[in-house]
Amino acid sequence: MSDKPVEQMSFEEAMNDLEKVVSQLERGDVPLEESISLYERGEALKAHCEAKLKAAEEKVATITTDAQGTPTGTAPLDPQ
Repeated sequence: MSDKPVEQMSFEEAMNDLEKVVSQLERGDVPLEESISLYERGEALKAHCEAKLKAAEEKVATITTDAQGTPTGTAPLDPQ
């Protein structure tokens, strides 16, 4: 697991660390105080990953087409 601050991690780094946290907690062989710290780090990693995914979703656009299927441009994936 990385000592890098969560807010400086890429999505992939955060997901990798989150998987490690979950694995350690699932094993159940971690002392209580360490479990609490791991859980808190896991929460921070999860929130960071969710924020990164949301930012990526906002950048995604769908390709619009006309009746013949010819691309005409792009539109937001989820128009408001």
